[in-house]
Amino acid sequence: MTATLSKSFQKPLLAALAMVGAGASFALVNGALQASTMQLGVPSTSAAFWQYALGLLVALPWVLRRGLTALKTRQIGLHLLRAVLAVIGIQMWVAGLARVEIWQAIALVMTSPFFVIIGAKLFFGERVGAVRWLATLAGFSGGMVILAPWNNGFDWGAVLPVAAAAFWAGTSLVTKKLTQTENADSITLYLLLLLTPVNALLALGEGGVVPSGAALWLLVGAGVLTVLANYLLTLAYQKADAAFVQPFDHLKLPLNIAVGFFAFGFAPSGAFWPGALVIVGASLLVMLDEQKRASRQSAAAAKA
Repeated sequence: MTATLSKSFQKPLLAALAMVGAGASFALVNGALQASTMQLGVPSTSAAFWQYALGLLVALPWVLRRGLTALKTRQIGLHLLRAVLAVIGIQMWVAGLARVEIWQAIALVMTSPFFVIIGAKLFFGERVGAVRWLATLAGFSGGMVILAPWNNGFDWGAVLPVAAAAFWAGTSLVTKKLTQTENADSITLYLLLLLTPVNALLALGEGGVVPSGAALWLLVGAGVLTVLANYLLTLAYQKADAAFVQPFDHLKLPLNIAVGFFAFGFAPSGAFWPGALVIVGASLLVMLDEQKRASRQSAAAAKA
C-alpha cells in the first residue's frame, strides 16, 4: 500500500518538476535569442533558423530511430499548414525578442490561449460559454495594459509577440485536428523536418548570416535547450493531467523576468504588473472552466 501511494505521488511530482524545467529551459532559450539578436546583431530570421536547425541535429538520432514508419500520414496538408503557422509564429517571436524586452514579450505571448478559444469557435464551432468569453476579454485587456499603445513612445515591434501568440494558437488548433487521426510521434517528426527548410529560405532572404563567436554558442545553447524543453513538456503531460500541470506553466513568467533581469538588467515597468496579473488570472479561469467541463462530461458518461 505504501509503495502504491509513493508511486502515485511520484508521477505528479515528476510532472510538476518537468513543467518547471521546461519553463526554465524556454526562459534560457529566450535569453539566448535576445542576446544574439538585440545585442550581437544576428538577424532574427537567421537566429530562428540556427536555433531549430541545431535543435534538429540534436534530435536527429531520435528521427533516424523512428525511421520511415513515423512518416506515414493521411493528412500531409494539415502537417504543412501546421508547419507554416509555426514558422510564422517563430519568426515573429524571435523578431519580437530583437525589439522588446523579454519580460514584455513573454507576458504578451501568454495571450495565445485566448486566440485558441476564438479559433475553436470560428473553425470548429465549439461552444465557448460566458466564462471563456469573459476570460478572453480580460486576457486581451491585460495585454493592452502592457502594450499601452496610447503612449507617445509606443513601439509597433511590441505587437510582434501578440502576432506570434495568434499564429501559435493556430498551430495548436491544427495539432488538435491532427491528433484525431495521427500519432504524436508523426506530428512531432513532421514539424521538426518541415520547420528547418522553411526557416532556411526566410534566413537566406535576409542574407543567411552564419553566426560566429559568442553568437554561435548562444544559438547552439538555444537549439539544445529547445529540444530539452519540448521533451520536458511532453514528459509533464504524459505523467499527469493537463489541468494539474498547467498552473506550473505560468511560472515561465517570473522565470523569464529573472533571466531578463540578471542577463540584461531589464526590469518590468509599473504597467506590466497589473496587465500580467489579469492575463494569468484569465488563463487560470479558463483552466478551471475546462476542469468543470471535463467533470460534467465524465459524470454524464458514467450515467450513460
